[in-house]
Amino acid sequence: MIIGVLHLSISIPEANSLKDKRSVIRSMKDRTVAHMNVSAAEVGKQDLWKAGEFAFVTVAASKMIVEQRLAKLSTRLRADPRYVVLTIETEFL
Repeated sequence: MIIGVLHLSISIPEANSLKDKRSVIRSMKDRTVAHMNVSAAEVGKQDLWKAGEFAFVTVAASKMIVEQRLAKLSTRLRADPRYVVLTIETEFL
């Protein structure tokens, strides 16, 4: 069993309130979880309007499958114009 974790740090330049931030975050998390085999959680910067930190996790029997999922996830996250990706880091457990 291989566990893959993708850590994401973003900036949300258009957010002018926590409500704006939550709208972007909720949409991003819901779409990602619905279309990919991952779980997601906001793990940092919850009180900042224009920033967010997330962890996405996936599990599979093969490291190759986990790597492919995380690569697709990374591509999908970078394509959203509502926020700017600052960092993406992957880790395997």
